[in-house]
Amino acid sequence: MTVAVVTGAASGMGRACVEHVRGLAEVVVAADLQAPDIEGTIGVTCDVSDPDAVQALATKVRALGPFRALAHAAGISPTMGDARRVFEVDLLGTQLLLDAFEELVGQGSAAVCFASSAAYQVGPFLDAEHETLLRDPLAPGFLERAVSAAGGDSGFAYALAKVGVIRAAGRAAVRWGPRGGRVCSVAPGLIDTPMGRQELEQQEAMQGMLTAIPIGRLGEPDEVAAVAAYLLSDAASFVSGVDVLVDGGMVQGLAGS
Repeated sequence: MTVAVVTGAASGMGRACVEHVRGLAEVVVAADLQAPDIEGTIGVTCDVSDPDAVQALATKVRALGPFRALAHAAGISPTMGDARRVFEVDLLGTQLLLDAFEELVGQGSAAVCFASSAAYQVGPFLDAEHETLLRDPLAPGFLERAVSAAGGDSGFAYALAKVGVIRAAGRAAVRWGPRGGRVCSVAPGLIDTPMGRQELEQQEAMQGMLTAIPIGRLGEPDEVAAVAAYLLSDAASFVSGVDVLVDGGMVQGLAGS
C-alpha cells in the first residue's frame, strides 16, 4: 500500500492537505505535535524538530508501504516562538524530514515543503553570509549563528528560515531525482488559518500587506493545499526543484508592479 504523509496535519493548511492527498496514496499518515484524530488516516505524534521523532516517522512509513508523497506543512510563525525555536521548527525540521525520507524515495515519490512569501520579501536583505549559513542547517553551531544573523528577531528569523526551506527543497530535488523522486516547495502568502489570523492581530505591518493583495482578500487553506497536491501528483511529473508562490499577487503588489 502506498503511503502519503502530512505534517502539521491537525489544523490550517496541513489539515487541508490531508483531504487533498487522499487520492494520491492508499494510506495517509497525519502527523502533528499530538496525533490528530482524522477519519481515514493514521495519526502520529511527531515534533519535526526532534531528530528521533522524525526518524521514527520515517521508520513507520517504511513499515506501512512504499512512500508516495510528503506534504510538510508543520511550522510556527514569529509570534509563536523566539528566533531559535523558529529556526528549529521551520528550517531544521524541514532538513531532518527531507534527509530521513530520502532513504524511502522510489519512482514516483514526491515532497512539497511549505515556505512562505516572507522568503521573497526578505530577499533584498540577504547577503553571501546568509546564503552560506543556510546551506547546512544541520551543521554544528548552526542555531547560534542563525539567531545571531537574525539579530535575535523572530520575524527576521522566520523569513530567513523560509528562504532556507526553499534552498533545502532545491538541494533535495537534486538528491532525490536519481532515485525517481521530486521535491518542490510552496510559499503561501496571507492565508486564513488560526496561525495567519494570530499574525494579523499581533503584527501591525501585516495590515499593510493585506491591502497590497491585488485579489483583495486572504487566501484559503484549500487554495494552497490544491497547489501542493498538484505538485505531488503525477500531473507534475516533470516539476521539481522549484518554489511556487501562492499569495494572490501580494509580493508584486508590495513591489508596486
